[in-house]
Amino acid sequence: MKNIITTILAAVALPLIASAQLKVNVSIDTTPDEQNMIPKEIYGQFAEHLGSCIYGGLWVGPDSDIPNTDGYRTDVLEALKELKVPVMRWPGGCFADEYHWRDGIGPRESRPRMVNSNWGGTVEDNSFGTHEFLNLCEILGCEPYISGNVGSGTVEELAKWVEYMTAADGPMAKLRAENGRKEPWKVKYLGVGNESWGCGGNMVPEYYSHLYNRYQTYCRDFSGNRLYKVASGASDYDYNWTEVLMKYIGKRMHGVSLHYYTVKGWDGSKGSATVFNEEEYYNTLGKAVGVEPVIVKHISIMDQYDPDNSIDLLLDEWGTWFDVEPGTNPGHLYQQNTMRDAMVAALSFNIFHKYTRRLKMANIAQIANVLQSMVLTRGDKMVLTPTYHTFRMYNVHQDAMYLPSVCDSPKFKDSHDRECPYVDVTASKNAEGKINITLTNTSLDQKADVSIEIPSLGKAELSGEILTSKNVQDHNEFDRPDTVRPVEFDDFKIKDGKIIVKMPPMSIISLSAAL
Repeated sequence: MKNIITTILAAVALPLIASAQLKVNVSIDTTPDEQNMIPKEIYGQFAEHLGSCIYGGLWVGPDSDIPNTDGYRTDVLEALKELKVPVMRWPGGCFADEYHWRDGIGPRESRPRMVNSNWGGTVEDNSFGTHEFLNLCEILGCEPYISGNVGSGTVEELAKWVEYMTAADGPMAKLRAENGRKEPWKVKYLGVGNESWGCGGNMVPEYYSHLYNRYQTYCRDFSGNRLYKVASGASDYDYNWTEVLMKYIGKRMHGVSLHYYTVKGWDGSKGSATVFNEEEYYNTLGKAVGVEPVIVKHISIMDQYDPDNSIDLLLDEWGTWFDVEPGTNPGHLYQQNTMRDAMVAALSFNIFHKYTRRLKMANIAQIANVLQSMVLTRGDKMVLTPTYHTFRMYNVHQDAMYLPSVCDSPKFKDSHDRECPYVDVTASKNAEGKINITLTNTSLDQKADVSIEIPSLGKAELSGEILTSKNVQDHNEFDRPDTVRPVEFDDFKIKDGKIIVKMPPMSIISLSAAL
């Protein structure tokens, strides 16, 4: 018996199925009117004290048999350097509003233990704290994004944490020096609470707004450091939350957050990360591109209260959320990562690039071993996920000028009537004048002939890379780490001033053109 999605595809794109070939035309504007840059922070990461994200993922301690650099896993460090991570959010998530920073400083053997009641009841030994996180950011060359405790903390606690991290003199600077760090760190991003509508306190937006105003007042700039203060924003479709914050907080915040997860069902059901059928695949993509109208609506509300565009939108939690892998702790959110996840990442970036007038950061959940992660670790082994490879292929767009494009790809509708393109594209021009084009063919069974029109193409020097696999359920295991990995791509040519690309089904292709 044919499943629902087969019927939908037959209704929407019957001629394409008959020919099993997509014909798509793309035009790219290389001289846009607005110099719209893609902030590198769109490729941000998120590391929460959750499962083995921190312990075993990023940190093993300096005495571990696993190769490490001052306690940080050497293999993970090298992998993250390749990603050019621009910003990392920490320590949560829900964990942030139960985290008391003084528990994570001083000699590790003397730090108090706590129960991580949000995530599986695991005992947290606090061996990874402020120094370990901020030093990691310095090693990676990325901006730290601190998520402060508003739910169970105090104004004084958060104010003194800021002072501890950033002041050059005073009692907190003295305490920091006693713990081995004389010079203050540079800390730009400060989140004042997390998910205050839920695990961060179950607040209403009016109450949170007044609480934010109080907390941020006492989080001061020290020693030339300038804080960028982020209000705890809405989940998904809660547009009222954004409106209330814009009304009652306004320009006392530099940015407001938004969380959006690609979850299988309307009722919150998730399904397997690796065992799914055709309908579930297309439904996942439909939910992923559903972030676009959500971003548009939140931006439209912000525009009403902030026509000068001085307050940013930060999508500081996003990504796929499936069932945990069998046999793992349900509270640790360990899930595998397939070509489906790579498609979600690619489609998401294509959308994010369009709205960077207001959208200035995005942080995928999470960096290691949790949800849609970059790396998976087990003991001394590590694998790179398909999502990692997508991030690495897309990082050419960091701090590049966004080039608007028109793509006439046909679209499909999933079983929830959400529309998604078969072929999608994004493009940018970097500081050296090189044009980078990233193409995504979401179809499971149709090749795509894509014609790309670029003004003044001439005899451009082209290079390409492709990420694809035999089956969309393919993923990388510890004994098969290269099942899904990018390889060189050259199935393209320049003809009549256009780039003609032949795309396999379910593929992501990165092209670089030196004009």
